[in-house]
Amino acid sequence: MRLRTLTVAFCAALLFNPTAFAADVAQRWVSAGGALSEWVSALGGESRLVGVDTTSQHPEALKALPSIGYQRQLSAEGILSLRPQILVGTDEMGPPPVLAQIRSAGVQVELFSAEPELPVLQANLQRLGTLLGAEAEAARLFTVYQQRLDQQAVWVREAQTRAQAPGVLVVIGNAGGKSLVAGKDTAADWVVQRAGGRNLASHTGYKPFSVESLAGLSPDVLVFSDRSLFGEAARAALFRENPIFASTPAAKAGRVFELDPTLLVGGLGPRLPQRLLTLAGEFYAQAPAAKAAP
Repeated sequence: MRLRTLTVAFCAALLFNPTAFAADVAQRWVSAGGALSEWVSALGGESRLVGVDTTSQHPEALKALPSIGYQRQLSAEGILSLRPQILVGTDEMGPPPVLAQIRSAGVQVELFSAEPELPVLQANLQRLGTLLGAEAEAARLFTVYQQRLDQQAVWVREAQTRAQAPGVLVVIGNAGGKSLVAGKDTAADWVVQRAGGRNLASHTGYKPFSVESLAGLSPDVLVFSDRSLFGEAARAALFRENPIFASTPAAKAGRVFELDPTLLVGGLGPRLPQRLLTLAGEFYAQAPAAKAAP
């Protein structure tokens, strides 16, 4: 009799809270997209991850997991060999035929938007929270995130009363290939604006850098982000491959700063508020004084 009562109670619990059972079942996760993988970890799902893509470098423990390759160039065989129950990734993940093959093998595939907007992040967190059975924690994390961004925005507004917003150019390294310049509607553009800068690139998306594209631009700040090099090595490579940058006001003033490329993949990630705060400090440390209103 007691066993029957427990069984009925268990079934009733599933009817009223189906995600509780789903979260228990999906124990083997694979994630593609740096920011998304970070949020899975932040929501308590790190122990469920059995594989991640090459952009998933944080937290440090993710580097020890099997790699499924670059998020845009996945292979079904590599992913299926990990016996996942669910694959989560952004709309940058692909190619589509591979995702279709993974679905046909019975793996749940969940796609999230990588658009760098707060409402999108809120929706992504709510959905991840549901999948992980951590809805309350997802709501809390978003509230804290928004508060940190609001505080940082206040700092930027105050800084802009004392100094002009710098003109910024964001250059993305491409593993020794042609550099890309981040234009409008990109994660890099969102970062620049939130840090109080003006993105000087007028195009949309990421486009290969050319000498002609720099014509008429005098960036006060250069932000570089290389996928294969870091620190001084990346800075040296930037100027070696694009000598014209050395003649910019940014280079002459020593206002050349690095941005971790994993911050720009998979949407808005949990480490962004802190980097925005330090980047804003870099933008305004040597910025010209703001002009008085006429």
